[in-house]
Amino acid sequence: MSFRFAEVLKKRAHAFLRNAERLLEEGEWDLAMFSMEQYCQLILKYKLFVKRGSYPYTHSIRRLIRELGEISPKVLNLINDIKNLHYIARIEEAYITSRYAPYTYEEREVRDIYRFVKEVFKPLVEEV
Repeated sequence: MSFRFAEVLKKRAHAFLRNAERLLEEGEWDLAMFSMEQYCQLILKYKLFVKRGSYPYTHSIRRLIRELGEISPKVLNLINDIKNLHYIARIEEAYITSRYAPYTYEEREVRDIYRFVKEVFKPLVEEV
């Protein structure tokens, strides 16, 4: 895999985050959650690919954070801080519920998770 592959991961990650913003404006809470999950998953894989040359083939955001934490321990705050872990678990659940469960999200929970992604997750991961 190459530099071009890494750039595709990064571009897609940011496109999913922009898509989540648009879906929030449109009131599509379930799809906004899925887009945030995809952003988190892909940006972590991008960082791992750039730093290590590969990443594990998993959908587990927690596992990806642990792997990236081996390179930059500060990112482990996303799972070591219990408040952050609750957000990460909800984001990780979005992958499963969007595909396999008839679960619907409420506006305020999605907006709160979006705030977490923008204000906590994104700055910590982009710092790596």
